Order: sequence, then structure tokens, then C-alpha cells
Amino acid sequence: MTSFGIELELFLLLLLSNLGQTLFAKFEIETPRWRKVLKWTILHGGTIGLYFLVGHWALVFPLLGLGAGCIVHATWCRQNEIDPWNATPRERYYELRGWPAWK
Repeated sequence: MTSFGIELELFLLLLLSNLGQTLFAKFEIETPRWRKVLKWTILHGGTIGLYFLVGHWALVFPLLGLGAGCIVHATWCRQNEIDPWNATPRERYYELRGWPAWK
């Protein structure tokens, strides 16, 4: 059996980054770049930093973040009558996010 070092955390972070950006980009179209960079920096930096403190238990950090984010997102969307999978109606979604009108 092969023992994993930090490679397991790095693999999960790469997977979450790719899936997150592919599946959820439509919800962040007008989000400022600095905010997107900050979000990914906290996720990656926090997970890697925790790895050196608690080992593979650091994997709980991004998974809990993903779970909490999905729950908050789905709840907020449903309360505001937005489809949580498609961000529609798009005009309403943009209005609630405070973004310029969708074209």
C-alpha cells in the first residue's frame, strides 16, 4: 500500500478547482477577480496549512466549505425564487447580486 503525503490534498484541491470553476462559473460571472482569487487562496492556503498541522484531516476543510457553500447557495436561491442549478431567471439573479442588468 502506498502512503500519501500532501499529494492527496493537492489532488483534491485541483479536482475542486476544476469542478468548481466548470460547474459554478455561471454564478460568479460579474464577481470581481480579486474576490475569486481571494476565495481560492483561502481554500488552497487553508487546506495546505492545515495539512502541516493535522495531516489528512485537512481534507475536511474544503469539503465542509463546499458543503456549507452549496447549502447556503441553494437556500438563498430558493428564498429568492432563483433556480439554484441554472441561476434563472437571470435578470432577477443579477438584480439580487447587485450586478449590471443581464443582456
